[in-house]
Amino acid sequence: MNDIAIKKAPVGLAVLALLGPSMVWAAEYIGSGEVIIATRTGAILGTGVLWAIIIGVFLKFWIGMSGARYTVCTGEGMIDMFDRIPGPSHWVVWLVLVIQLACAIFSIGAVATAAGVFVSSIVPINTKVAVCLVTIFALAVAWSGIFDVLKIVMSIFVLIIVLGVIYVAVHVFPGLGEFLRSLSFSVPEVPEWAASMEKVSDNPWKEILPLLGWGAGGFASQVWYTYWVLGAGYGAAAGRGYGKAADVSSLRAMSREAAEKIKGWCRVLYVDSSLAMVIGIVVTSAFFIAGAGVLGPQQLAPEGNEVAFTLSKVFSDGWGPVGGFLFILAGATALISTSTGQLAGWPRLLADSFRICIPGVAKKYSWKTQFRFFLLFFLCTNMIIVFFFEKSPVVLVKISAIFEGLLLTPLQAIWVAIGLFVVMPKLLSKEAFKILKPNWVFAVGLIIAFLVFGYFCVFQIPSALFGK
Repeated sequence: MNDIAIKKAPVGLAVLALLGPSMVWAAEYIGSGEVIIATRTGAILGTGVLWAIIIGVFLKFWIGMSGARYTVCTGEGMIDMFDRIPGPSHWVVWLVLVIQLACAIFSIGAVATAAGVFVSSIVPINTKVAVCLVTIFALAVAWSGIFDVLKIVMSIFVLIIVLGVIYVAVHVFPGLGEFLRSLSFSVPEVPEWAASMEKVSDNPWKEILPLLGWGAGGFASQVWYTYWVLGAGYGAAAGRGYGKAADVSSLRAMSREAAEKIKGWCRVLYVDSSLAMVIGIVVTSAFFIAGAGVLGPQQLAPEGNEVAFTLSKVFSDGWGPVGGFLFILAGATALISTSTGQLAGWPRLLADSFRICIPGVAKKYSWKTQFRFFLLFFLCTNMIIVFFFEKSPVVLVKISAIFEGLLLTPLQAIWVAIGLFVVMPKLLSKEAFKILKPNWVFAVGLIIAFLVFGYFCVFQIPSALFGK
């Protein structure tokens, strides 16, 4: 371990200057789940299921933060951590690779399609053209692989999203009493007006599960947060870059002084990840409350291309051109930022997975070449989706949310717990681990995340997918 490469962590207000990963994380996961799913679910079920947003974001915060803490201490991302899970060679990474490749195609296509719908409601251009422009823009931002570029762009996106959606939500805030009742874990029935619609089920879980699935992003978002921490150079990640496993020999020789410096960076990480959690809860809740307060009373649950146009009209009727424009601008920005984050994150995840599972690929092609190959691959799949699934953004988003956001999440919580409490002690020197040993609170948070998301996977997803 090169002690010189690890700088002393900032303290006090100086920490704020280095809160970059949270901006990328928040801007990436605030997207279709918030703009489309949260708004639509609020319209159908009212504020009664606001608890689902808070639970989903809070529990995934523990997974993302815990995984990132491992990265700060070891200098490697979550995929490399998964490769160290006990069992057959690369078994976890192979599972992730197969599932995430399929999820990536549909999720990236779903978000880009939804973004195109929103953009075309602001700028008078064809939806297909808008999807192509969104995809090209996102690809251009991600192409360099440089974290600072991503950080600046995503920070601007977060500012626009927050200002736009909170402006609207404040106007329809239900009041403190109703807000507190919304946290009572109740599951309201689908109202008759909504159940009578062709594409709305009378099973409320069909609306709640996607909200849980993409609150704070899905499985991949928690993996990506470790990449943003690598890019920012927190702790042992300083100077590491992407596409590398940890230098185990250096970690086993880590000095007490280096461990103390890294512990300071762990505290910076806690502030950074907490900021992302707060932004996620506030913004998702604002979209949700806006849907409940504006669309619900008018008995509107828009589908397909109607989403953006209906929202624009309703909000414009309520607060004039400014209110309508701000909401749609916030929605479009959120979807574009998610599309950008996905094209920055998924190619990294898949490049790491290929590097581990198929070593010959890594020997023949550099990490950046693999990364850019996947960028171009997703450009092609997006073009296919826009021509065949353009009119089904809500359907695509909901399917992606359930499969990418829920099915692997319980396992991810357990894998991260094993990484922190079983794998990391074997990598670090005994002296260093005494200092960097994670608090028991991390184990509690991860176990609760496993139990809660496991319950939804076992008991609610089957009925939502195959029930009435």
